[in-house]
This record gives sequence, structure tokens and C-alpha cells, in this order.
Amino acid sequence: MSHTYLTVKALTKYIKRKFDADTHLRDVYVKGELSNVKVHSSGHIYFTLKDESARLTSVMFAMNARGLKFVPESGMNVLVRGDINVFEAAGQYQLYASSIQPDGIGELFLAFEQLKKKLEQEGLFHPSRKKQLPAFPKKIGVVTSKTGAAIRDILTTLERRYPICEVLVFPSIVQGPQAAPSIVKSIREANALGDIDVMIVGRGGGSIEDLWAFNEEIVARAIAESKIPIISAVGHETDTTIADFVSDLRAPTPTAAAEMAVPSKENLMKNILSYQSASLHFVTKRLADEKNRYRRAITSPVMATPEKLYRPFIERYIRAEQQLHKEVKRISQEKNRNFFQLENRFKQLSPQKLITIQSKTLQTSTNQLTQAMIASFEKNRQQFTGSLRTLQALNPLKIMDRGYSITYKEGILVKSVEDVQQGDSIFVTLSDGQIEATVQQAVSKEGVK
Repeated sequence: MSHTYLTVKALTKYIKRKFDADTHLRDVYVKGELSNVKVHSSGHIYFTLKDESARLTSVMFAMNARGLKFVPESGMNVLVRGDINVFEAAGQYQLYASSIQPDGIGELFLAFEQLKKKLEQEGLFHPSRKKQLPAFPKKIGVVTSKTGAAIRDILTTLERRYPICEVLVFPSIVQGPQAAPSIVKSIREANALGDIDVMIVGRGGGSIEDLWAFNEEIVARAIAESKIPIISAVGHETDTTIADFVSDLRAPTPTAAAEMAVPSKENLMKNILSYQSASLHFVTKRLADEKNRYRRAITSPVMATPEKLYRPFIERYIRAEQQLHKEVKRISQEKNRNFFQLENRFKQLSPQKLITIQSKTLQTSTNQLTQAMIASFEKNRQQFTGSLRTLQALNPLKIMDRGYSITYKEGILVKSVEDVQQGDSIFVTLSDGQIEATVQQAVSKEGVK
């Protein structure tokens, strides 16, 4: 019996069609604990959903992951909705998640706590980075909805408390998916103007969903990056958002934000009147004190006889002048003595005098050298004459003048009859020339050789 063998691909496709046909595996709801959570750079989230008895490989694609308000982390208990199907390349079934919710805690609350912790660790909430609000702002920016109670409360409060300031409203969407980008755009537009002193960012109260735009990370970072001091005014006094933590100042309501942004004209007027009264009192008292000082001064003995004040100084001036003349004379005499001394030294060191002295020295040295040369020449001449006589006395040629001769055989001096033989050619050197001869016979003292 022959068997038909399927390829792995064919078998996997068959199993996948079984999964596709099973309606119970579509839109399933599963709860469990997240583990091995990995967020890919593409935005896809890969994770394992597990309980005490089993594990389920899962994935959430980027288009669904972008809708999450929180960041899935390993260890979270979650409620997942999605489809079960086969991943053909690995030959395994897995859960394709379309939504994930925290189990036992609200999704928005979890997202709020995660972002709060993240930004706090980055230092965005630290008091050291909070900017100081100006005491008397000239221009105020307001980022909120152009309709609603918040803008009316802010404008009314600013007009009532500080009508001299200029208010610029940057209308923004403050609720819904487009709210966060709209708020960020308005904050950046206000910063781009460059002449706004303080900015109020907020809206009226509502649910956490209504206020969620002010919990978005892009809004928090836009507030942190702002060069303009920002007062957050989101919701009512009990509402707290991420924007409140990162802003330079938090107001419980939009009305309170307007009150924090500007001083009260009534308080300013009271302060001005108080300063005016204090200034008048100070000037009046100071004037009275100065009048009393003047009266005491003009009646004092010093003012009655003012010459007593400068008489000692005149005497000191006269003594100083005399001392100055005396010192000038002494210094002049000392300088003159120094001048004459320097003049004499200069004459002694005059180049002309030095030339004369050196010329005499040169002439003396020349004469001494000439005499030494003559004496040396005479001495050397006498030594040469003596040596010449000695050489002449020892010159062998002089001996030959007396009849002596020198004999050579083949260039070698013949000193004995033993040095030659019959028939040898010899050369006899005389005082006036040379004789070439042939030895006929060599006779020694003992007889014929």
C-alpha cells in the first residue's frame, strides 16, 4: 500500500484553513499574565500570554498598538481580545491581539502612572527647572478652547485684576484625538513670537477621558521645552494631570491661573498709596533733620571763625614748600657731582684716547716682534751654517775628491772582494763620473780568490 506524503508547507496550510474555518477562534477574549514583552522598532509588540498551566505566543501589530494608552510590561495581568491563527513560517498557532486592557486597573490610570514615573525619573518635575513668573507681565498667552467657560473665566479675571496687560489667545482643541497635537502647536506658536511673558494652558473640568490630552507625553514635553513660564489650569481643583507636574506653576482652576498670572490692581493701588505715604513721611522727616543740622552748623564755633580751619594747613603748606626747595637744591647738587664724575669717566674711556693708547701699544709690540724676528733669523742662520759645515765634512763625495771611489754591482754596494767574481760587471763611481768595468780577477789579502 503506497502512502502520499505531504510537504510541511501543505500540511501547515491545511491546519491554517482549519483555524480559519473555526468561528470559535475568531474574536476571542483571553486573560493572563504578560511575559517576554518585546516592542519592535516597527511598532509591533511581541509577547507571551501565560497562566499557571499554559503559555500562548501572541503579537499585536503596530496599527493596533498605536491605540494603547499604556506600555505593556512583563508581569502585568491583562485582558486581551483577538483572533487565534497559525503562523505558517514557524508552524505554530498564536494569538493576534487587537486590544489589550489591564486586568483590575483602568487603562488610563495605568498609562498616567507610567508616564508620570518616566518623566519624573528624567527630572522634568524637579523644582530646579521651574521658571519664575514675572511680577508685572506685559503680554499673556492663553492656550485653550476659544469656546467654553475656561476662556471666559480667564479673560474676565485678567480684565478685572490687571487691565493694562495684553492677552493673546491661541485657540486649541482640548478634547479628543486631535487635542494633544493642537495644544503642542499652540505652545510652540506662542514661544515663536518671543515677547510673551507668561502663558496659561488649560481647560475646564471633565472626566479623565475628557482631560486626557493633558496627560499625553508630547504635551508634557512641549511644556517642559517652553521658554515662556507656563501655568497649568486643567479641570477643577481635584483634577491632576501630567501637565500640572511639568508646568512651572499649577493652578486649581482657570480662574485661579489668571489670578496667579497677574497682580491685582486693587492690591497694587494699596501698595502705591502705602509707598506714597511712606515716601512722604520719609522726605518730611529727612527735611526736618537736615534743617536741624543746618542750624547747628551755622551756629557752631567753626563756622563763626572759619580761618581756624585752614590756618594749620597754610602753615603745613609753607613748611612743605621750604622743605621742597631745600630737597630740590640738594638733589640738583648731587646730580651735578654725579655728572662731573661721569664726564671724567667718559673722558678716560674716550674712543680717541683709547685709540692713542692702543696705537702706542701696537708700535711697541711691532718693534719687539721685529727685534725678536731678527734675533731668531740670525740664530737660525748660524745654526744652518754650522749644520752645512758638518754635512760637508761628512759628505762622501768630498772624500772622493781625495782619490777615493765607490763600486756597485747590480746597484749593490761592493764592500769586499767576496762580493764579486771574475767576469762580473761593476760600476765605479768617482767624484767626477762613473766607470763601467768587468772583473778580470779578484785578489784578497790572502791571495787570488
